[in-house]
Amino acid sequence: METNKVTIHDIAKSLNIDSSTVSRALNDSPRVTQKTKDKILAKAQSMGYQRNMLASNLRKNVTNSIGVVIPRISRHFFSSVIQGIEETAYDAGYSVVICQSLEELKRERNIIQTLVANRVAGVLISISMETTNYEHFQILNSQGIPYVFFDRHCEIPANNNVIINDFKGGYDATQHLVSKGCKNILHFSGPGHLEIYKNRLKGYKKALSDNNILFKTENIISSKLMEQDGKVITKKLMDDKVNFDGIFCANDQVAIGAIKYLNEIGVKIPEQVAIVGFSNEPVSNVITPSLTTIDQPGFEMGIKATELLIKNIKDQSGTLPPETITMETNLIERNSSQK
Repeated sequence: METNKVTIHDIAKSLNIDSSTVSRALNDSPRVTQKTKDKILAKAQSMGYQRNMLASNLRKNVTNSIGVVIPRISRHFFSSVIQGIEETAYDAGYSVVICQSLEELKRERNIIQTLVANRVAGVLISISMETTNYEHFQILNSQGIPYVFFDRHCEIPANNNVIINDFKGGYDATQHLVSKGCKNILHFSGPGHLEIYKNRLKGYKKALSDNNILFKTENIISSKLMEQDGKVITKKLMDDKVNFDGIFCANDQVAIGAIKYLNEIGVKIPEQVAIVGFSNEPVSNVITPSLTTIDQPGFEMGIKATELLIKNIKDQSGTLPPETITMETNLIERNSSQK
């Protein structure tokens, strides 16, 4: 049996007022007094009225949802960013749709198309490791949907970005290893086309140069930065009898792989090899030895990115200049580097 849904006309009739006043009150219009709003809201609740958000959104041709595209939700850094996004969006009256690219360009493209088809109000994006061209973001421009890149961004003009100071993070990590007496420092990098890994590498190079340590291209080993990559790379280095006493890793996962392999074969950390990671995943504190790492403010990044996106959603003029917000990192010293 189908129940009759309560409409604004039913509420208007029961209060003996105009239905347009009811509509305005439910939309929190300043043209209705607070006293009248309270009376209408109380009546709406008691009658079991439910707003049809979809119909309201269709009329406005946009929803009050924000799409979030991240590589992996399982990474602590991204889950802490999402916390910041959700809290800020919720307080501003937006719901959040979270999608994972799982580091695949094809999947990222499909997600963007789906979000556009679902008329999201805006999109927050951290690009996949496979993303080397940015054509699929043009659909957002053509549909007038604002978007903000966070953490992993594209070096293309007129974008809004909220990023980490990856250069300083890379510099601090390498400088720390040098200060502990390391002379042959390797860098386990991510895919070379991504800005964040380019900048971490630049920081590494600058720290070497400032300490008069020769930079060698063969000391840069790129991978997808999974734990397994750390094990495989370190095994090959040991098999090839490469001489090194320090490793700066572009994330914690690959660092943990290296630590596990060196532990297995009895290489002492940090006495023989000192290691620094990047991103301060919770596991970095519980592995043996605990991992020195670069902490990045994920929660705060989520807040800033969402605030910037909402500012652009609410901008009717379309004249806001593009903005890049850079957030600072800090080094957390643990046992993997405490010589």
